[in-house]
Order: sequence, then structure tokens, then C-alpha cells
Amino acid sequence: MRLGIPTLALAASVTLFGISVAAAQTSAPADPSQQSFADPPHKNLKFLPQDITGKQLIGTMKLFAQSLGVRCTFCHVGEEGKPLSTFDFASDAKQNKQTARKMLAMMHQINEQNFPVTDFKQTKVTCFTCHRGLTRPAAFPPPDAPVPPPAAALTG
Repeated sequence: MRLGIPTLALAASVTLFGISVAAAQTSAPADPSQQSFADPPHKNLKFLPQDITGKQLIGTMKLFAQSLGVRCTFCHVGEEGKPLSTFDFASDAKQNKQTARKMLAMMHQINEQNFPVTDFKQTKVTCFTCHRGLTRPAAFPPPDAPVPPPAAALTG
């Protein structure tokens, strides 16, 4: 089977693109002030472990943001659209950050006492369990929510 020049050019382009994406993901930003969520020590962690890695911290913050349908500025001091390096993540100036800490303690207590979870990787109840993308959990299902089938139909 002969490969034509267009096929070889496409293969070379795809290979170079893949290499450039990999290099961009593994290289550190040229400006050290652009590096956010570095590895420990972190400042002002009161509930999360002091030795949490930067990658774990980012994942945790993404879980919070997705679970509540919010962005960083909901809890942290900073201006939306500005680089994260300009944010004051250690500040306790926003009440939502205080509330988040209380909710984490509640979630931890529920998991520990009701589901014998001692490792956060096995957590049963998370922020999303109640919030479902809302800043305040809904007290009741929406009126147009589907009604589940009777329990007998589920076990039969």
C-alpha cells in the first residue's frame, strides 16, 4: 500500500500537534506568578489536609464549583476574568468560604457516622448529593420531577 503525500502530511501534522499539546501540558508557565495551587505548604487551610497536593486541591475546588454551579469568586477574593494569580485564596473575607467549611465538616460527619467512611476517596455523600448544581439545596423536588415507580416494581 502506497501512502500519498497528503496522507504523510496529515500524519506528520497530527504527530506534531500531539507533541506540542503534550509539551504545553508538561511545561511550567514562564511567569512563576501564574502558577496557582502549588504543592504544600498552602495558606489558611482549616479543614482540608495541610499536605494536600496542588492537583488534589484543584480537583477539590472543581468539585465544589461544579456541585454548587459557581466560580472561584463565590468563596474567594478575586475579580472574575482576572488571572488566578491575582486572587487572595487565603482570605476569609467572604462568608461563603466560612459556610463551605461548615458544610465540609457536616459532610465529613455524615460520611464517617452513617457510612463508616474514613478515606475521602470512598466518600458516599458529597456537596453534589444535596446541591445538584445550586448554591442552596432544594428543600423539595421540583413540581415537574418524575415520580419514581413503586418500590415493589423495583424489586420484582
